[in-house]
This record gives sequence, structure tokens and C-alpha cells, in this order.
Amino acid sequence: MMEADKPLVSVVMPVRNAGETLQSAIDSLAAQTLKAWECIAVNDNSDDGTAAILAAAAARDKRIVLVINPGTGIVDALNTGILKASAPVIARMDADDISLPARLERQYDHLLGNPGTDLVSCLVEHGGSARRQAGYARYVTWINTLITHDEIALNRFVESPLAHPAVMFRKKLVNEYGGYRNGNFPEDYELWLRWLEAGVRMEKVPEKLFYWSDRDDRLSRTDARYAFMAFYSIKTGYLARWLAQNNPHHPDVVVWGAGRTTRKRVELLQQTGIRVTRYIDINPNREGTVIHGIPVSMPSGLPPPDKCFVLSYVGSAGARALIANELEKKGFIAGATWIPAA
Repeated sequence: MMEADKPLVSVVMPVRNAGETLQSAIDSLAAQTLKAWECIAVNDNSDDGTAAILAAAAARDKRIVLVINPGTGIVDALNTGILKASAPVIARMDADDISLPARLERQYDHLLGNPGTDLVSCLVEHGGSARRQAGYARYVTWINTLITHDEIALNRFVESPLAHPAVMFRKKLVNEYGGYRNGNFPEDYELWLRWLEAGVRMEKVPEKLFYWSDRDDRLSRTDARYAFMAFYSIKTGYLARWLAQNNPHHPDVVVWGAGRTTRKRVELLQQTGIRVTRYIDINPNREGTVIHGIPVSMPSGLPPPDKCFVLSYVGSAGARALIANELEKKGFIAGATWIPAA
């Protein structure tokens, strides 16, 4: 791969009070096999040793560009970093993560070799305790199974299908479809949903190229924008629009799952005009009952694929797999006559 003096990739790294981890993150960039990068390090009003670490790093390596942000949050820091980037390709990274040496090269080469693909991620290593943070470890295992665009697009309404700091994308996407938005929702998930809705093709390099830190104080654990209901709320509108375009029986759907959590998600969906005609549940105690006017059936009562569209609205990964298997046995096709959500 030819590398010019001008950077091929701009790594956008928002930083706030990352004195304990920042140097390791910078060192991992210095070890990259692709050398034509710049790092736009946006110091978002840190009050620890972050500023000194960044200043020393920039003095050693001119590829590190320091930007000062007034502490207005990660969304503004990200958008500021993208605005300052000089390369046509943006890579994300946080100040507590590690990019393995081939990360930038593998992802850049994937974009170069696939002009129809505008965003590429990779498999990630969970950087936390598999016991204390078992839920996040399971999530990492799940996203590592989503490699192709079709897999990513199909599962977008289950959970965010990408590790945010591991992505690389063409900068033109921001001009065409907008960048990060502020709101009561996870800024990365909203961006993926918006870009996927616009037809952006996303893929992953099927290699572990990134060590994704899972600290107890990460924003996704402490900020209300990343709470479960925030995810449900932001995905509902995108899911409703997808159903309007892809469900041949719109606005009617059959929902697989009748538990309390599923019904809360359904309430949000009903507010968009989606009409649930039936619940499917495996709990025999629910068979024949009616919940808010909606009858509940066992799987044997599910209409055939040409008579309904099924929304699998169950959060457990194991249950989702069982539902998918049962639907396939009955002739349903993922993305055509049913779709997973959570």
C-alpha cells in the first residue's frame, strides 16, 4: 500500500480525564503498521494529567494534533474532531482502548478494496472482567458474530451492532447524512441507525484488531443516555419506519414474546401506529389469554408466513436463537417475513 505524506486516516479521540490510560492508547497508535495517520485528540476540559500527556505526545510525534474543547460533552468533542480531520477517512478510538498494530491498515485496505462499503469495523477483544461484567462480555461475543452488512443490518434493532471506538468510515458520510447528534440517546447507536436507514453499507474485518476497555466508570455505565429505555426509545422510530417499508402486512405485526419487558417495548411501537394483532409465547399459562385486547397463542397458533409478519421482541440471546430456529422451520425468512428486535 502506498502511503503519502498527507494522512490517509484521521483518528478522532475525545479525551476527558484519561491520565491513567491515555499513554497506552497513544503508544498503540505509534505501533500501527499503517504510518500515514493523524490523531485528532480533543481534550474536553480535563482537569487531571491529560493535558500534559497530550502535549508531550504531540511534541514527540507531529501526527498528534491537539484540540481544546470546553467540556461540552462527547458529542461535541466528536464532531469537533471530525471537523478538524484532514484525511478522507475517519477512525474512532477512545483514550482507554488499544488498537492492535494491524488495525488501521486492515480496515483502510478493506475500504480501499470495497468502494461500495463506507464503514468498516472489526472484531474486538473484551477488555474487562468476564465475571464482573458478564453482560458486556456476552454483548461483545454477540457483536463479533455480525460480520457482513446483511448480518449487521438485520440485527440493528436488537442492539448496537458495532463497537463504537473500533469503527472506520468515510468522512463524506458526515456531509451526506449528518454527524453525531445530542439527545437523550446513545450517540453512536443513533448514528448507525440513521446511516443504515440511508443505505450506508457497513462491514467488519473478521479479525480481532481492537482491545475494547470495559471500565466501571465508562459513560455507557454511568450516563442516562445509555440506559435500556434510551436504547428502546431511539430504536423504536427507526424500527417503525423499517416496518412501514418492508412489512407487506403493514401496519399489522405478530409479536413473539408476551412478557412485561416486551410489552413495554410494544407500547412504544404502538405509539407510532404499528398494530399488534397477536402475541406468541411459549408459556402455557398465557395461552388463550388476552393482553390489552391482544390475544396470546402458543407457537402452534402462529399464522403462516404469507399471512403475517413476525417481530421477535425477546432480549435473551438464547431465546432469540430458539425463536429464529422455530421461525425458519415454519418457513419464515429473516428480513422478509420476520425480524429480530429487543
